[in-house]
Amino acid sequence: MTIWDPKQTLESIGLGGKRERKRSAKVADAIRVELATLLVSKVRDPKLQSVNISRVEVTDDLRIARIFFTVLENRKGAKSAEKGLQRAKGFMRSHIARTLNLRFTPALQFRYDETSEKVEELDILFQEIANDRKAGDDS
Repeated sequence: MTIWDPKQTLESIGLGGKRERKRSAKVADAIRVELATLLVSKVRDPKLQSVNISRVEVTDDLRIARIFFTVLENRKGAKSAEKGLQRAKGFMRSHIARTLNLRFTPALQFRYDETSEKVEELDILFQEIANDRKAGDDS
């Protein structure tokens, strides 16, 4: 008599268990690590000193890599950092080609990551709501 195992049943139909990550996600992680290392060790442009690579998204066909970055300074620093990244794009792409050994090296697109600013705005809103509720409870 065979004992029914729900986990085995789910895995047999493709649900549950560990799933392999898409190749594009693995390449995106490798590009993020390489670019972060490159910014720290080899790029000498002062506009790029405060740049942080927050995330990388690579299309499924590995042709385009969207690199999202943040800057320690304000939004004005992001514009000059983006210009510096655009100037260094060829250098960065050739470095990725040498180190990752891909058949095709993705084209690099740099975009300012507004996620941290949005999180900060939401934090302020939640704090205001908490303060209003506390003031309402006190009265």
